[in-house]
Order: sequence, then structure tokens, then C-alpha cells
Amino acid sequence: MPRLSVVDDISVNEVTFSSTLLVGDIEDVKPRTMALAVQREVPTFRGDEGSFESFPIFKRPIPRPVPDEPVAMTINNARSLIRVGWVDVLSVSTSSLLQVGSSRSIDAETRTKHIRQLRSRSAPASP
Repeated sequence: MPRLSVVDDISVNEVTFSSTLLVGDIEDVKPRTMALAVQREVPTFRGDEGSFESFPIFKRPIPRPVPDEPVAMTINNARSLIRVGWVDVLSVSTSSLLQVGSSRSIDAETRTKHIRQLRSRSAPASP
């Protein structure tokens, strides 16, 4: 049975990086994010950086959970209404979903490679 989603008050400061704020129903949600985060002590950029192909983490298959036992489930939607009074969220970020409603399936993926390039420090002189 389809249901109506009602939210009296919702406050979300930020929704970023393939994330979604949804009030209502949706069949399938497939947010994606691939990110390279480069931090350099000396901010020098050549312009040819940022190739996902250079890093194996972006090529690896995502492991999918395999249920090892059957799941018995009973759904009883006694009311045709999903009612929420108040939601206060600071941030929805990086392939996530804030939803009041129902989804048939959610397939979210985030892959982030953090790179920190710091100047090498000379070892202190021994006495």
C-alpha cells in the first residue's frame, strides 16, 4: 500500500557529494561518489592530477553482503501515513540518504583516496 509522507519541520544545514534529502517514496536510490582529496604542504598543482585509474581502490569490485540465513519479514502498514514531527540534521554527505518514506533498494558507493604530500624534514643533528 502506498503511504503519504508528512514532515512538520525539517532543518538540514548541508546536503553534499551525491547525497539526497527525500520526503516521499522512491523505487531505487543509487548515489555515487569517487573522490581524490589531495593535501600538500606546498600548494603546487601541475594540472594533470586526479586520474582515478591511477589508484587500485577505484577499480576493485565492491563486496556485496550475502545473507547466510533466510529472513522472515512481515510488513503491516496499519496507517497510510508516515508522519514525522521534527528533524534537525547538520549534514548529509558522501553518498548518503536522509529519507522520510520508503525505498525498494539503496545501492550507495563512496570511494575516497586521501593523499597528503608533506615536505621531508631533516633529522635533527646528533650531539
